[in-house]
Amino acid sequence: MKVLQLCNKPPFPPTDGGMLAMNSVTQGLLEAGCIVRVLSMESDKHPVRHESLGEGYKERTRFESVKVDLGVKALPALVALLCGESYNVKRYENGDFAKAIERVLGEEKFDVIHVESIFLTPYVEQIRRLSDAAVVLRAHNVEHKIWRQMSRVERNPFKKWYYKQLSLTLAAYEREHLNDYDGVVSITDRDGAELRTMGCNVPMTDIPFGIERKNTPSVNVEPNSLFHLGSMDWLPNLEGINWFLKEVWPEVHRRVPEATLYLAGKRMPQKLLAKQMEGVKVIGEVEDANGFIESKTVNIVPLLSGSGIRVKIIEAMAMGKVVVSTTVGAQGIHYKDGANLLIADSAQDFARQIERCVRDRNLACQIGENAARLVKEEYMESKLAQRLMKFYEDLLSKKQ
Repeated sequence: MKVLQLCNKPPFPPTDGGMLAMNSVTQGLLEAGCIVRVLSMESDKHPVRHESLGEGYKERTRFESVKVDLGVKALPALVALLCGESYNVKRYENGDFAKAIERVLGEEKFDVIHVESIFLTPYVEQIRRLSDAAVVLRAHNVEHKIWRQMSRVERNPFKKWYYKQLSLTLAAYEREHLNDYDGVVSITDRDGAELRTMGCNVPMTDIPFGIERKNTPSVNVEPNSLFHLGSMDWLPNLEGINWFLKEVWPEVHRRVPEATLYLAGKRMPQKLLAKQMEGVKVIGEVEDANGFIESKTVNIVPLLSGSGIRVKIIEAMAMGKVVVSTTVGAQGIHYKDGANLLIADSAQDFARQIERCVRDRNLACQIGENAARLVKEEYMESKLAQRLMKFYEDLLSKKQ
């Protein structure tokens, strides 16, 4: 089977949740015997790290990228708002990327064109003109929900109003264009059900993020260490960490003063880097994410808004780490509270769960072991790739 994977940002090397999810599809399909070609956008925010691609990856995927300007600009944003259009989507319309699609589809025939995210939907009409392949949407989130949730918790009146407008226009776009595809692959069953309520009536399946655990060098684990790892230019992460530092950390520090919190991730705001709080270390981007996770004890995920699935939770669970998360953060994961993950939706509950993990290492270790077992049973890359291929095959049989 020949698959063209269209990405709205470079999937390799995977340095954030979306990139990890896209690369998981690439690697799973390759290992399953598919011929995969990857065409990606790159931007100032998500550049291609050519020195990190590796010849093996480039050869197997024939990877190429197109530089696009995805910066937020006031005038186009205002025009989109006045016209009732989704600026979230309009930003991804690019003539050079359209030309690259035309060239690639002229060079090669594909069975499936796998589109990563609703934001690349403007190219589907062009794809239909140039190819008879099955066109599949990978829905990483119900995108408008993120902005809707953020508008509800935002205190700045203007931002609150603008986030609501972004949510409304994006929701309208999703409803109008979900059925442009031959099939939709949601990342959780919960997202899939919501897409159905929005009017999606094409074939659909839900396939979560997959991971393949590799043997890594053992590292010393720092006792009483808490950590958060996530891209800080993703607004729900920033929102959650600000809440945690203001509402949760003072109580955690009072209960377990021996605990240390590490905050890591790309594009850490200067305001956080300069923040001085006892027991908190803000370190920004880390070179070795896996090594960082391995060296810490408890993963905190204080998300207040979001959709889809938190890839970083799956990674931490795969390494046997105990995760303390809000219900929003853990959505989409088939967890059992208290068995393989701990849920906390208030500041007091978050502090209490963290105290349990620090005080009772046997409990933390047991939950971590259960978490690793869950990932092995349900979130292995190879198993999920087989499910994805079966979905492709079913779509192709209906097109014949």
